[in-house]
Amino acid sequence: MDNRVGEMQVFLRVVESGSFSEAARLLLMTPSTVSKLIGRVEERLGVRLLERSTRRLSLTAEGQIFYEKSLALLAELDEIERGLSQGAASAGGTVRVNASVAFGVLGLEPLLPAFWETHPNIVVDVSLSDEIVDLYLDRTDVAFRVGALQDSAMIARRIGVARRKIVAAPRYIERRGEPRTVEDLAGHNCLGFNFRRAAPVWPLREGGRIVDRVVGGPLLANNGETVRRMAVAGAGLARLGEYHVRADIAAGRLVEVLSEAVEGDEEQIHALYLGGPHLPYRVRAFLDFVCPRLTAFIMGRQTAVA
Repeated sequence: MDNRVGEMQVFLRVVESGSFSEAARLLLMTPSTVSKLIGRVEERLGVRLLERSTRRLSLTAEGQIFYEKSLALLAELDEIERGLSQGAASAGGTVRVNASVAFGVLGLEPLLPAFWETHPNIVVDVSLSDEIVDLYLDRTDVAFRVGALQDSAMIARRIGVARRKIVAAPRYIERRGEPRTVEDLAGHNCLGFNFRRAAPVWPLREGGRIVDRVVGGPLLANNGETVRRMAVAGAGLARLGEYHVRADIAAGRLVEVLSEAVEGDEEQIHALYLGGPHLPYRVRAFLDFVCPRLTAFIMGRQTAVA
């Protein structure tokens, strides 16, 4: 009987270490043994899993699928053994989560104490960044994404819709005046973002159609929370998600402007994860707990769940 689990473990170590020699060192094997083992898997499957060059190894499309499925299957095997020995209620492990700064602070973090009351042995490893992370390379289990999704083998679970608002502090409006039309934005400070996928334009409704209006201002930031704080400080106008500025509007720290121009300006929010039907218990428990509560948060029905 062949040892397919062992082959998967070796394959994962090769991918994660980036070379046969480093994987061999970590596994206490010879590089030739590791290479022959991977070759045997490729021969059995009838596909090439790795592209080999003198500089680096890279996954083929089939290799990416095999990596993803192997990772999920081995994680599930770990969960099965842990669940049988300890019971599902006490199952643990680590769930690595990525979210944007605002979504993580306002939506996700308030849910964690209640989650740990139900699942005290699950560690939630949270990384907050508005940059897009690679779930494979960063070993991330769940990523909450705002905006259009790229084609991927990852599973997407819809959380809700983020509606955008243009806001400014009352002191800024007192000093610079309130923009009444889209054309007025040319005379205002529009706070923006500096990550690669961001363009210096705001999609705004003009004459019944959506037009990308070029804007500019004194700030470019890599996260929405910095933009929000600078807007509250009176530095300029900000275009942010409604959930992000909801509390500031209610408290009077920010006011909405040009509401008709941003009508229909919204983006989908999804939870992305690996594993499909072989989702580890710890990840499934996390998603089942936080996703419905995050949907309620986005819709404004609640800001935190006890």
